[in-house]
Amino acid sequence: MAMVAHGFNRGTEDIDLLVDRAVENIQKLRQALSILPDNAVREVRDSDIEEYGVVRVADEVVVDLMGAACGIDFQTAQDRVVWKEFEGVRIPFATPELLLETKQTVREKDAIDRLYLKRILSQADS
Repeated sequence: MAMVAHGFNRGTEDIDLLVDRAVENIQKLRQALSILPDNAVREVRDSDIEEYGVVRVADEVVVDLMGAACGIDFQTAQDRVVWKEFEGVRIPFATPELLLETKQTVREKDAIDRLYLKRILSQADS
């Protein structure tokens, strides 16, 4: 979703959320995601993200709850977002700079995303 928010029109298979791993936050996430049709989030335990790093909630919409992405955790990322409004709700998205840092993997789609992000960042510097 963040790539689309920054103008890169490609399909996405899931929604990635970089989350605060605090138990209170996980409980709030479970409550929020419980509106999804299958309520798949009911299987997520308070300790799962801490224990596994990434937890996939496979509901009608697939949501990956990530404790960190390429070594970047919520506390590091929280001040590096841009806010966008959708149907009256403010949603934080990673900045292009932050996204670039979280795309340092061997996956082909991340390599394509890196090229796009580098291009828009170089255009912003011009």
